[in-house]
Amino acid sequence: MTLIPRGRLRTVAALTVATTVGGLVTAVTTTSASAAVSCVSPAFQRQFFSNTSLSGTPKKTDCDSTINESWGTGAPASGLPRDNFGVRWSMTRDFGSGGPFALSVAARDGIRVYVDGSRKIDLWRNGSSNQSKTVNLTIPSGRHSLRIDYVSWTGSANVQFTYAPRTTAAVDKVKPLVPGGVKVATDHATARPKVSWTANKEMDLAGYRVYRRHQSTKTFQLAATTTATSHLDLVLEPGSTYYYEVRAYDRAGNSSAGSVDVPVTTVLVTAPEGLTSKGVDSGVQMSWKPVQGAVRYVVVWNKPTGGTGSSTVTSTTFTDTTALRSVVRNYRVAAVDGAGRLSPYAYTEESRLVAAPHEVTAVPAPGSHRPTIKWRVNRNTDGAIHNFHVYRSTSLPVDTTVEPTRCLTGSVTLPDGRREYSCVDASTGWGTTYHYVIKAHDNRGRESNASAVATVTTPTKDLTPPDAVKGLTVKPTEYGAELDWEPNTEPDLKRYTVYSGEVRREPDQPAVCFVYERAYLAPPTTAYRYEDLPDGKETCYFIDAVDTAGNSNYQWTRTGNFVYVNELDLTPSVLTPPGASHTVSSVLEGSNVRLSWDAVPGATGYLVHHWNPVTKTYEKLTDQPVSARSYQHTNPTVGTTHFYWVSAVHADGSESAPAADWAIVPPRS
Repeated sequence: MTLIPRGRLRTVAALTVATTVGGLVTAVTTTSASAAVSCVSPAFQRQFFSNTSLSGTPKKTDCDSTINESWGTGAPASGLPRDNFGVRWSMTRDFGSGGPFALSVAARDGIRVYVDGSRKIDLWRNGSSNQSKTVNLTIPSGRHSLRIDYVSWTGSANVQFTYAPRTTAAVDKVKPLVPGGVKVATDHATARPKVSWTANKEMDLAGYRVYRRHQSTKTFQLAATTTATSHLDLVLEPGSTYYYEVRAYDRAGNSSAGSVDVPVTTVLVTAPEGLTSKGVDSGVQMSWKPVQGAVRYVVVWNKPTGGTGSSTVTSTTFTDTTALRSVVRNYRVAAVDGAGRLSPYAYTEESRLVAAPHEVTAVPAPGSHRPTIKWRVNRNTDGAIHNFHVYRSTSLPVDTTVEPTRCLTGSVTLPDGRREYSCVDASTGWGTTYHYVIKAHDNRGRESNASAVATVTTPTKDLTPPDAVKGLTVKPTEYGAELDWEPNTEPDLKRYTVYSGEVRREPDQPAVCFVYERAYLAPPTTAYRYEDLPDGKETCYFIDAVDTAGNSNYQWTRTGNFVYVNELDLTPSVLTPPGASHTVSSVLEGSNVRLSWDAVPGATGYLVHHWNPVTKTYEKLTDQPVSARSYQHTNPTVGTTHFYWVSAVHADGSESAPAADWAIVPPRS
């Protein structure tokens, strides 16, 4: 308690003091008389009176943890006289199972001690020296009140009171109360059963004994001796039921009866259920249901290079960010209890998604409503990409749940080994803004994340065709015709289309040209060599101009700058005899003409003939029959058309009807 020297007043309105009474720690609060006082047992309520009859309203009330005062000749508190004052201490507390106690007093002047209102000590007289007394008595179990009255008539004032259990085995035969509130549960952090109970009220309590038995036996074993009100037991056999009881014992060695037996079933962690895996962009994502008793989980996977990898998590999800794209990994997941014991494994397998395409661009085509979309991938790191889906919208964000856009796709290999893909979207309109994202997918159809957005606006439609091509001239040659024309000057000119055809004439009707597209030529080319058999027929030609928007002068005007010419006629004057049983074909290979033909049954060789327009005869290119079914005419005259016969020679020396063909050998320039 707080001692106040003579002549010094208490100046603190309230004070909390930690003190020990009968082995228990109690907070004690002192307060002024003007405040309502409630003292927590086993602290005493202390009342100061300015008379020796302890009557009337106390001058001051506070809490006191121990009765041990030496005020000397001074006043015990502010507002009290030095002489003829009284002090009363009172308290009600739980004595647990009760038993033998010793009440001791030492005081100068009068002191009386009451238990449950019954006076047990009476030293009520004015004297000049201390008087003391000890009384031994048995206090029953449960709650009882103590009251100590003290008066100081004159002279020095001092008072002391203690009460304590008598703890020798010869005196104390009272057993402690049975511990109550016993509970047991598995502490999952350690996988150990934790037993707890309510503290006994015994003042002579020495501790507790915790007993345990397995479900298979009726015999308890001592698990622990402790002064605490809980016990964390050993790691026990998982999946078994154990029973616990608690007994209190006092300083005299008396032990209570056992508490109610409380069971607990230790947790046996099982393999995680509901294990699922999903390939995502960041790796392989797994989840499973919580396992009772698990404090963590271990995830193990096989590495493609051999060995295993692992990770430990406390949640029921895990993403393997080390997984390679498109490489299937086998995973197993086990629960781990607080003792480090593993459950059986649950298994799954999965692969990481392919990467999203990168460096996506969308470029408008000059004069066209068909933009080109390009993107790049790295086959070494982006996974086994099977193909791509192109998604398009006219607003953001791009909806990737709809049917992908169809477009013609091509690719090239870049110098750094990456692949660049492109596609032309032909289903767009003029003067419209489009947004594109690309998703790669693997051979299972699993799509990657969407790429970055590429935006393009198509140009406004061009409805003006180029001017008609002018100045077309056609020169007949021994290999067909040479065409020349004046260049068009439109800035959006994309190509020239060369047409040639046959002329049909009806009596008294203008000539009609039945034309076919022959070639597409990009500016600035304004010449074309048309190779055709020069057989003297009348032919027609014209050149059409097409711009980048696809506008064609011919398509718009339906008229053309037709030029009509008669081809040269190089047809041999010697007709090919009928009746050949085989065919021959010729092809230009470099500067040579290669002839090949069918086999003729019974033939021992073949003769090759070439038309000589000077001598007007077919001359032999081979003096003797050749056994092969092909022949190469080397270095024939260029800039003309060559005609050939191939006949079969039989064993009797006879020669079959020839098969004929021709080959154009154009100029080399």
